[in-house]
Amino acid sequence: MQIRRIVAGVGANGRSQVFTDGVAPRAVEFESAQGFAAALLWATSAGEVLGQGAVADRTGQTGFVPAAGETLLMFVTFPPDAVMMRADFDGAAFGAEFAQKVPGLAERFEQDHPGMHTTESIDYDVVLEGEIMLELDDGAQVLLRRHDVAVQHGNRHAWRNHTDQPATMLFVLMGARRAG
Repeated sequence: MQIRRIVAGVGANGRSQVFTDGVAPRAVEFESAQGFAAALLWATSAGEVLGQGAVADRTGQTGFVPAAGETLLMFVTFPPDAVMMRADFDGAAFGAEFAQKVPGLAERFEQDHPGMHTTESIDYDVVLEGEIMLELDDGAQVLLRRHDVAVQHGNRHAWRNHTDQPATMLFVLMGARRAG
């Protein structure tokens, strides 16, 4: 997954400038689940301060789930579910690769309910291409198509691609604290 990322900010001279223009540094493709890919495009820390001079790139210093007050921007491409239902699919190899390539998020997935996970974040989930099913723990399933948006508030969910085409999504995660 090659995604061009341009980072702009305010230079030392007080004027707008491009600091970087290139391939997103944390883009991964999975060998154990062909067509599955993720890219962490940007991350901010809690209390991020705008200023002049170089912009801090935190993408290499964070996992794929933000802490309270932090944000993450990422793309994920989901292959059709059939890829992971094939007789030769190695779930253990995929789990190990997922943990290595998508740290922080992989640990949120439930062993007994494949795909189900919960994060302490408010998520803006945008379908860029394809269609995908949002499955909730009460059994509800909501079909999302291109340009549909789901907003989630720390709820347990899974993404299911019942089609024969990949689905690509843009996610903005904003770390939050859970009540109680």
